[in-house]
Amino acid sequence: MTTTPENSGADVCVIIPAAGSGTRLGEPVPKAFVDLCGRSIIERCVDNVPESLGASIVVVVPADMVARTRFLLPEVTVVAGGAHRADSVRAGIAAAGAAEVILVHDAARPLTPASVFTCVVDAVLAGHPAVVPGIPVVDTLKQVTPDDGGLERVSRTVDRDQLRAVQTPQGFTRDALLRAHADDSGLATDDAGLAERCGIDVHIVPGDPLAMKITTPWDLRIVRSIVGRR
Repeated sequence: MTTTPENSGADVCVIIPAAGSGTRLGEPVPKAFVDLCGRSIIERCVDNVPESLGASIVVVVPADMVARTRFLLPEVTVVAGGAHRADSVRAGIAAAGAAEVILVHDAARPLTPASVFTCVVDAVLAGHPAVVPGIPVVDTLKQVTPDDGGLERVSRTVDRDQLRAVQTPQGFTRDALLRAHADDSGLATDDAGLAERCGIDVHIVPGDPLAMKITTPWDLRIVRSIVGRR
């Protein structure tokens, strides 16, 4: 893949927080180190970062996995993570140097196409301080409340036309990401949530179904099937 004019010459860093245990996956090793058809999930995640970005890569893992990760991925910077995801991202930011654009990418999305990375970087360089990929929600969504009978009662149907399922990599200017992580008083499920909380506008670019997240054994089965057919 060639470098596009939009991201040519940009100083980009990709932070991949991979310090979680992934208990819902039910595997004996941390999620990022689960085998995915001959290579670990984290190795395949790093493989999918497009060379055209010219990006440095920082991988954040549990402290007891740092040495193993450096052996598996000698070409990237590896640092120890913290108790929460936000702590791990902050450790990654500290190792990111002076990159102008920082992407935060879930290790559990090892099939994210190169085009998604490029689209996010281009949007940040076009002047948007926080950019996330997202795809339309296709299921009908119901808001529910507890009911006396032990079931949940539907209180309303949510308009899905205005909803997006958000993926990664999420891209930020360095200043925006530092500002988003300056307040550590609360947790968020993603970095865009931290940005929103401190008043930074977050914009959406098209995501891709292949950027699905491995969370459950069923997800892992699907991704292994996709990789096995390639």
